[in-house]
Amino acid sequence: MRAVKGLIPRHDAAEIDRAVHRMADEISRDYAGTEPLLVGVLLGSFVFVADLVRAMTVPCQVDFIRARSYGKTMTTSGAVEITKDIETDVAGRQVIIVEDILDTGLTIDFVTDRIKAGRPASVAICALLVREGADLPDYHGFVTPRGFVVGYGIDYAERYRSLPDIWAVEGTEGG
Repeated sequence: MRAVKGLIPRHDAAEIDRAVHRMADEISRDYAGTEPLLVGVLLGSFVFVADLVRAMTVPCQVDFIRARSYGKTMTTSGAVEITKDIETDVAGRQVIIVEDILDTGLTIDFVTDRIKAGRPASVAICALLVREGADLPDYHGFVTPRGFVVGYGIDYAERYRSLPDIWAVEGTEGG
């Protein structure tokens, strides 16, 4: 990982790649003989979703929902806004919601309830990062301490998405 001013290294690209392949193997095993629908939560999950589906060995479909509760700040607004809904009918489908990070649970709970309203056969959750103390989803890459993270598709005020590694923003480690 090359040093980036104001950022503290968390996970390098090789670690992320191993975690993505592990999760892809688990999903491929669990969904063998099926074609699950992966619903990525935009914008932070787009890189993760792309790498995950390329590593999976089962056929799948992909759709996206855009839900936000952070805007351009480092604290949640406490309300979730859907700015792009999924277009695929989920009725009777096996759905895997793919999220960049599970933190307070506010966004994932909102999205899960919205998906379940469409009467899917099942709903699982896959998250690259899970905050320490949060409930673990069906599939996860890393448990991460407090701190605002960026990189690998995750941003702060639309910056840092293109970094191949995951970093904590300096000064946010405790919050």
